[in-house]
Amino acid sequence: MKKNTNHITNKVALITGAGQGIGLEIAKTLAHKGYFIVLNDMEKSLTEDAVKEIIKTTGDRAIGISGDSGDVDFVAEMVDLAQKQFGQLDVAIANAGITLFGEFLNYEPNDFFEVMRVNMGGTFFLAQAAAKVMRQQTSGGSLLFTSSVTAHQAHKNLAAYGMSKAAIEMLAKNLVIELSESGINVNTIAPGATLTTRTAEDPEYERTWSRITPMGRPASVQDIAHAAAFLVSEEARHITGQNLIIDGGWTSISPSPY
Repeated sequence: MKKNTNHITNKVALITGAGQGIGLEIAKTLAHKGYFIVLNDMEKSLTEDAVKEIIKTTGDRAIGISGDSGDVDFVAEMVDLAQKQFGQLDVAIANAGITLFGEFLNYEPNDFFEVMRVNMGGTFFLAQAAAKVMRQQTSGGSLLFTSSVTAHQAHKNLAAYGMSKAAIEMLAKNLVIELSESGINVNTIAPGATLTTRTAEDPEYERTWSRITPMGRPASVQDIAHAAAFLVSEEARHITGQNLIIDGGWTSISPSPY
């Protein structure tokens, strides 16, 4: 088993929606920096495979817990696991989210409330549960939420999704009032077009976004993970209530992909 010899921390990070894509890359990046990882995904197989991948390269620095990150009781279970397994919780990253496309005039109520439950509710209640633990720790902690460029620019058939992402950016700002005195900073990242396993299923995705992104390509998952790792690091502890857009400049000019 290959061990990481470049640990810079022994902090504990809980990351939801981390079985693949951006979430997994954030987990891998933090593990390589010496964090112990509590990794969540809805799908058990993705959770197990992700944990194995991290352990393979960094040693026994990750455990997994599968379940619905939008369920309040399950959120409490994840936070409790982090405490029981590692004795502390220093970072909580609400990355899990769902995208249910649909035209506004025909959007189904069930789809709307499911998007809000997972994206807004899952973020809100993870932040709440994690903050209760962090405020008892003399070192405080860091909260990070995954937003989206759709919180800033309109996208076709994503009214509900964009609404949910804009809401969690406002949540981060509001929590500055309530959590700063406990030494907890809270920020959001807003990825733009990003190459993941899911987006790679569209044969035109990379070509389209390379054409309309000023930097000439969509983001890689590493681009997003590096930004996330910085915002939860000691170097960023005086940054709070902020949103970092990671989109290669797309929102500056906003050409349509359609």
